[in-house]
Amino acid sequence: MAGRERRSDAVANRDRIVEAARAELSESNGAPGDLKLHRVAKTAGVGQGTLYRHFPTREHLLAEVYRAELTQLVETVAPLLAEHSPLDALARWLERLVEYARVKRGVMAAIEVPAWQDLYSGQHHRLDEALETLLDRGKTAGEIRAGVDAADVILLLGALSRIPEAEWDDRAPRIVAVIVDGLRA
Repeated sequence: MAGRERRSDAVANRDRIVEAARAELSESNGAPGDLKLHRVAKTAGVGQGTLYRHFPTREHLLAEVYRAELTQLVETVAPLLAEHSPLDALARWLERLVEYARVKRGVMAAIEVPAWQDLYSGQHHRLDEALETLLDRGKTAGEIRAGVDAADVILLLGALSRIPEAEWDDRAPRIVAVIVDGLRA
């Protein structure tokens, strides 16, 4: 029924399916074609019917994996800032962003362009706001150079999209380290 809350077991099943799909994508280096839905269901401990009830298509599941990954990334900002200096928090967040970028690459490759644009346009502001929070805190502490904004960093991070998959594990962390070094005050 429309206003009815979902049962807790249904919510738990959905969460396990999304986590299993994210893990499968991570193991396959973000290659959505390697995402085997029967393996996702098995790993999540649910039947295929349950998987398809929550996610009628691979595209629906991948979109939810993207949303969950983005949410986790955004929600790490406050704890990182509470535990680390602003520059270190930014560096750790950008390291986490590398994994997000890998998943995002896989999702982008699997979802049709209009669907991806709808998904991205409804979510990207959250990433910008999280990054701006980290940058502002770093500038206030004198650790991050003035005059840099989230758009600048996102443009620099665009280099991640050009890394061949075979070189990802070596190059992505180096690119992030160069970006962090360039952001130092």
